[in-house]
Amino acid sequence: MTQTVYLALTDQLADWEYGHVAAQVNIQHFQQNPGRYEIRTVGLTLDPIRTVGGVRMLPDVALADVVVEDAAMLVLPGGDGWEDAAVATAFGELARRFRAAGKPVAAICGATVALAGAGVLDDVAHTSNFVGALGTYGGAALYRDERVVRDQGVITAGGASSLEFAREVLAELETFASPTLEAWYEWNRDDTAEAFGKLVASVQE
Repeated sequence: MTQTVYLALTDQLADWEYGHVAAQVNIQHFQQNPGRYEIRTVGLTLDPIRTVGGVRMLPDVALADVVVEDAAMLVLPGGDGWEDAAVATAFGELARRFRAAGKPVAAICGATVALAGAGVLDDVAHTSNFVGALGTYGGAALYRDERVVRDQGVITAGGASSLEFAREVLAELETFASPTLEAWYEWNRDDTAEAFGKLVASVQE
């Protein structure tokens, strides 16, 4: 059975923050169980949004129609749209529903503010763009000044760490075998023929 990884679309979405996640969840190359996951985009409504880069995107489903029980994960990319309190509150509540159902949630950059506001970060280690970015919330003592943090199914990262964010999302979903995941990360980080060779070899072993 194919499970859905929901990717949130908000106005002024940060184009660079979700690319690795969407591609590697949807592309079947190197995956342990091809066809296990699919990406579906979710918006506050079905109205199109514009990204920071000016790209027009149309959600597959409205937030009210998300079926949490059949989902694999909720991914919340950052962007300027999270400054809208209604957007942050609505997606924060969706994230709470995912956590209540035992489903993982991943947020990067400004989207981490929505998790903090919804109480999702109150009992897990986490990070964001910088100390203080999350304002006043219950989990401040658990903040870690790191590129990415994954704890108990909650993944958070700063906006300059999209590759590390993707690595932890793929690890949580067990999309790749561990050696393949590390080789994939090394290849994207270093961009060398040697690293690509390690990636291919990890799948053939």
